Amino acid sequence: MVDVADKVAYFQAITGVDDLDLCTEILQAHGWDLELAVASFTATNPSDSSPASPTEPPLDSGPSSSGSRRVEEPLLTAGAVAPGPSLTWKLITLPISVISGGLGLVSGAIGLGMWVAGGVLSYSLGMIGIGSRTGRSDDSSARLVSVSAAASEAMDFVAAFEREYGSCPTRPNFVSEGFMDALQRSRNTYKLLFVYLHSPDHPDTPVFCERTLCNDVLAAFVNENFVAWGGSIRASEGFKMSNSLKASRFPFCAVVMAATNQRIALLQQVEGPKTPEEMLMVLQRVLEESAPVLVAARLDAEERRNNMRLREEQDAAYRAALEADQARERQRKEEQERLEREAAEAERKRKEEEEARLRAEREAAERAAALAKLREEKASSVGAEPEKGPDVTRVLVRFPTGERKERRFHSNTTIQVLYDYVDSLGCLEIGNYSLVSNFPRVVYGSEKLSLSLKEAGLHPQASLFVELNS
Repeated sequence: MVDVADKVAYFQAITGVDDLDLCTEILQAHGWDLELAVASFTATNPSDSSPASPTEPPLDSGPSSSGSRRVEEPLLTAGAVAPGPSLTWKLITLPISVISGGLGLVSGAIGLGMWVAGGVLSYSLGMIGIGSRTGRSDDSSARLVSVSAAASEAMDFVAAFEREYGSCPTRPNFVSEGFMDALQRSRNTYKLLFVYLHSPDHPDTPVFCERTLCNDVLAAFVNENFVAWGGSIRASEGFKMSNSLKASRFPFCAVVMAATNQRIALLQQVEGPKTPEEMLMVLQRVLEESAPVLVAARLDAEERRNNMRLREEQDAAYRAALEADQARERQRKEEQERLEREAAEAERKRKEEEEARLRAEREAAERAAALAKLREEKASSVGAEPEKGPDVTRVLVRFPTGERKERRFHSNTTIQVLYDYVDSLGCLEIGNYSLVSNFPRVVYGSEKLSLSLKEAGLHPQASLFVELNS
């Protein structure tokens, strides 16, 4: 739980009441229940009474050239639409700091923090040490104004302003979006944000809007050099901004600029009725003094964009070179693989041919050995050549080459022995020829192999020639 001093400080920050004794009395009257005290205080200030009403305690005087002030204000969290500026809106928004002072360049900084979507009152109360009580969870968990609701409020204000002052030929082009979106728009366009808080019930509001804001020269100057955002203090966001900027008099205008770390710089605020000339003079001075910062921001952004574009071009060139190198490497590898495949194929073929050659040589050697053995066997079967005698037959064999061989055989030797004799000579392929006599022509084929020379009519002598089979 927070102590008494903290509760008083929270109550002052939320309600804008500067009287310490009055805040203490209000909290004591509500049993030091901060939520109940703020709700009661808010309920006693109806919507038809704006924060600028004389009956409310003044928030603070406007910025001067010599003084500065710091006021802790709430951080806006987005959620569902609340019924109006109430405890839910003002209590959850705890730390916004508004520091305004002399306008050297930046007269103050408003720490707005980040507007996040969603949020409930009970969570924020728990963060500052105030727990929600049973039976009041519905009130303490009331949803905050959502981003879409802020834009809706802005569009409603723009529509109402045009209805009221649409007859004016020139008027500020207020953007139809929430404050943070308008601030981001000003950051993106390197312009200042012109803020107008509209108090419909203030007696000076109609004249200020018609004669000052809608002045041709002033409106054209604002439209050309600023992003204009307006909000009614009857709406949640307008009411919240009036508290954040400590608007004590109306009409109220301010010039702000987006700063770093989710903060904004309050450059100038104008409170109370002003003539177009006075407003134009203030805005021109603010614009002149802020010009170096805006130009520097624009140049810095342009440099970042150029650097980013350069990096992107360098990255693109690097990627292109890398892809080209990779393509060349792939091509080199593919060529190398192709050559390796061809070399492997050639080596395979060479090995196959070598193996075939060796196999052929081996088979030829085996055939030659077998043939030589067969011829030896046939020569052995022929036997020794007999001497001349009555039972000996002389046989002359003529070969296709013209070569002749003559040998004596016993008359009872079979025709098969003649073939064995020819085979043993090694002049012809075994079995690929026939022995033939001319006169009369007789072929001694397989059917006559068992006949003896005498039975075949070849005794006492015979002349045979070798006829190759086709």
